[in-house]
Amino acid sequence: MAEQNKILINNTWRQTDIRMPVCSPYDGTAVADVYRAGEAQIGEALKAAVKAFAVTRNRASHERAVLLSNTADLLQKRNDELARSIALEAGKPITAARAEVQRAVTTFSLAAEEATRMGGEVLPLDITPAAGNRIAITRRFPIGPVLAITPFNFPLNLVAHKIAPALAAGNTVVHKPSSATPLTALKLGEALLEAGLPEGAVNILPCSAGLAEKMVTDERIRMVSFTGSPDVGWKLKHICGRKKISLELGGNAAVVVEPDADINLAVARSVFGGYVYAGQVCIGLQRIYVHENIYSEFEKKFIEQVEAIKTGDPLSEETFVGPLIQPGEAERIHEWVEEARQLGGEVLCGGTYSGNIYLPTVLARVPDHARCVRCEIFGPVTVLFPYTSFDKALAEVNNSDYGLQAGIFTRDIEKIFTAFKRLEVGGVMVNEVPTFRVDNFPYGGIKHSGFGREGVKYALEEMTDIKVMVMHN
Repeated sequence: MAEQNKILINNTWRQTDIRMPVCSPYDGTAVADVYRAGEAQIGEALKAAVKAFAVTRNRASHERAVLLSNTADLLQKRNDELARSIALEAGKPITAARAEVQRAVTTFSLAAEEATRMGGEVLPLDITPAAGNRIAITRRFPIGPVLAITPFNFPLNLVAHKIAPALAAGNTVVHKPSSATPLTALKLGEALLEAGLPEGAVNILPCSAGLAEKMVTDERIRMVSFTGSPDVGWKLKHICGRKKISLELGGNAAVVVEPDADINLAVARSVFGGYVYAGQVCIGLQRIYVHENIYSEFEKKFIEQVEAIKTGDPLSEETFVGPLIQPGEAERIHEWVEEARQLGGEVLCGGTYSGNIYLPTVLARVPDHARCVRCEIFGPVTVLFPYTSFDKALAEVNNSDYGLQAGIFTRDIEKIFTAFKRLEVGGVMVNEVPTFRVDNFPYGGIKHSGFGREGVKYALEEMTDIKVMVMHN
């Protein structure tokens, strides 16, 4: 009999009338059963989050820090268990799953530090005679219950990036994890309870998309923090009303490789960026622009390394590319690859699949209007383009509806700062691929990629309101 996992409401584990199976995307075997929240449980969780906020908003910063630090310690102790959970339910290769656990430890540790740094500033107001002898003092205050909605691809660390800063700020959380990967979020709930979570401060409810939408419109929710597809994200923005919303959406990230670049570094990092977790990463590298003077050398070395990628069982230490998250994704990706071929593109390697595993694929000579160039493919496919001038390459990177992150390989400091100024993205990675992220820097995009920023300090700012007090000096 499959393990049964209850939902977390008001610090208690609850059964419901609805259960759903969680299956391995690699071989379809049952991993566990998870109870799903219905309308009654949603109401209870929202009520609990509102009641808990009266407590959490007044907790001292050192108390918030202790809770978050304890959680980080418990995640570290459960490293192997959590990594295995991620590998089983998300199909993420075990080495990448371990790295995700370590990132979540860092995220909670950063939140513990930021909980004690919610300062403000003193502003002199004598810039005008009308102010007289007055000063202004600013301070940030928690906003209230936050609805956190997370995707399947980082079932621990993306959850941490919402829950940790919310708790650091003094907020409460109702969390809707991905239906494909709810197990790891529930295990995080176990760690939070053991760490000393105030009653009702975090509620974890696997539920339907329809019920999640109802929570988005509920006036008791003061902010929505969503990571997922652009179509869903912009719909939620449309229906959320007057509450705050932060959207971390998709991308079709690009890199520019200049002729003075370290070509071996550029190749190795591009292989990582394009194929880590089978390309199911919103900052996964999709478009690669290489100067024509080094294009042939880059293409040859790149294909050699892509063809050497190990695919297969995510529990194997050797696997780099595992399965796509669900049946149908391989067929969709293959349809896009075939479209590129029919439009005159060339498949340099890959282009086939077996079950949920799509072979790492490299395309070239693909026209700009093909879906694998214009849209987010979210699979293990990259497209190579030669270019003649740096300005043209930057323009091609910007020729996208998305703007999450981009990368540039060059030793020319002037070109580095030109790229920083001109690229229409939320982050520019130098001598690195756009897939690079460290959990303390501001992370987010522009254009169709969303708005708002994560990275604990910056998410904490999103999840608080700034207030000013004016008084005589």
